[in-house]
Amino acid sequence: MTRMKKYLKEILNRKDLLLYLVQSGLKAEHRNSYLGYFWWLLDPLLNALVYYFLVVVVLGRGGENYGVYLIIGLVAWRWTSSVVSTASRSILSQASIINQVYLPKAIFPVTRTVSQMINFFFGLVVIAIFLAAYGILPSWQIVFLPLIILVQLLIMLAISLVVAFICVFIRDINNVMGHITRVLFYASPVIWEGSRLPADYQWVVRWNPIAYVLDGYRDILMYHRMPHLLPLCVIGVSALAICTLAMVYYSRNEHKIIKAL
Repeated sequence: MTRMKKYLKEILNRKDLLLYLVQSGLKAEHRNSYLGYFWWLLDPLLNALVYYFLVVVVLGRGGENYGVYLIIGLVAWRWTSSVVSTASRSILSQASIINQVYLPKAIFPVTRTVSQMINFFFGLVVIAIFLAAYGILPSWQIVFLPLIILVQLLIMLAISLVVAFICVFIRDINNVMGHITRVLFYASPVIWEGSRLPADYQWVVRWNPIAYVLDGYRDILMYHRMPHLLPLCVIGVSALAICTLAMVYYSRNEHKIIKAL
């Protein structure tokens, strides 16, 4: 534990670098686009329109206030998918810097997660627009929103730390991350309602932590009811434990990363 505390202290001592990596990561996303940061608002909106047309117009499904249901799921999912896709190469892409200067390697997946969280906050603006358009006003349950965001942040940190480390040594993992993300998308109630699954397939939602996060957002923003706090707290504590173990592993195996690069 002493080694991990020292490792975390090294990361915190480089807060200027953390801030720089977050800012550069955000700027790199739309560096050569005409609309620039406006894409942070436009992207989830266009994504919602595509799936709304597919589900409601083409398939003739979707219930009351489905537009709000859809945009909440897509905005929350966008944070997940972007972290999974970018974290896998977060260390590999910085090989030239790592080989020249000593840096705690966990900095890179952490900054990718934080930068995508900022994108998520812009997505909350789009959610607010949809809520207003459907006449759904926030209620007192919105006080639980920071808790849901914290749980998702811990999940994203756990995923990014683990995936980034593994991809340094097994680089084929990066090639299958897109397929894994696609499977997770359809296994989560992003565009469909988990309650509609047959009883034999309810385990898909029951054992999916992302499903509880999505339900939490919808409960407090859309349905004005208490989120399921017990499973959310269990998921958050479990993710925090994984993050802690990952930091311990990073602190003990930094030299292996350098050799692999």
